[in-house]
Amino acid sequence: MQLSSTSTQRTYRHLRLAVIGAAVMTLVTLVVVTIAVGPVSSLSALYYTPGGTAFTGALFGITLGLVALSGHSVEQVLLDIAAWFAALIAVLPTPIAARDAPGVAGLCPDGTVCVPATATAAATVGIIVVAAMGILTSIVAVWLAAARHRLNAGVVVPAAVVVAVSIGFVVWLDVGQHALLAIGHLVVTGVFFCIMIAVSVVSAITARAPWRGLYIVVTVGMCVSLVYLAVVFFTHLSGAGAGQPWILFGEVALIVFFAVFWIGQTAQKWNELDPALAR
Repeated sequence: MQLSSTSTQRTYRHLRLAVIGAAVMTLVTLVVVTIAVGPVSSLSALYYTPGGTAFTGALFGITLGLVALSGHSVEQVLLDIAAWFAALIAVLPTPIAARDAPGVAGLCPDGTVCVPATATAAATVGIIVVAAMGILTSIVAVWLAAARHRLNAGVVVPAAVVVAVSIGFVVWLDVGQHALLAIGHLVVTGVFFCIMIAVSVVSAITARAPWRGLYIVVTVGMCVSLVYLAVVFFTHLSGAGAGQPWILFGEVALIVFFAVFWIGQTAQKWNELDPALAR
């Protein structure tokens, strides 16, 4: 019988619980804003409400949790990349219409769907900061791994991807800001959850029952929700369904499946002794 846990075990338990807590925080923010201010048509529209700080803070909490959580080989690489996209979700606002959130009427001309000018400057700064930190963090990670003679694909691959995509987003911001603001939020959200689907697939392959069944359900649920969300998002860009909660349903489903995945990971790996960086 195990009478006590190591500090490493406790750290990993708390990190996974923190990721779950950050996901729950987005849903709590939705409930509070809906009661106190009024309904929103999507979780992403919380950015424009008094709950915007809590919403983006929760996403940055997920970012830090995923960076700190080292997995096993493939999972490590995927989670490191996913963390960076979570930060981009936080700083790239979604386009909105007049009825998508309380207080946004009149921010877009002639009732169109847009990222308001009031949010453009913050998005620009946020993208540049996240890109700069992605590059800086990647350089430090590679340097530390090399200094400890542990430089391997688990470090080099995510570092290279983050640097390349960071540069790509800064270039996109420079040459196509309008397009970036129009579809950037959907792109980074889609990539983030595609990576999480891949992580869930790896977990389903490597886990035993009952965890395998749980991860299969999460994988299928995320896939269906992501396809649904893409369809309703592009419908929303055309101006149809403004003020309706169709996007909200897809986003809430993704967050719930994300939280369920991490609940499963927390329970499955509660007593894991060696959460090594790579195997």
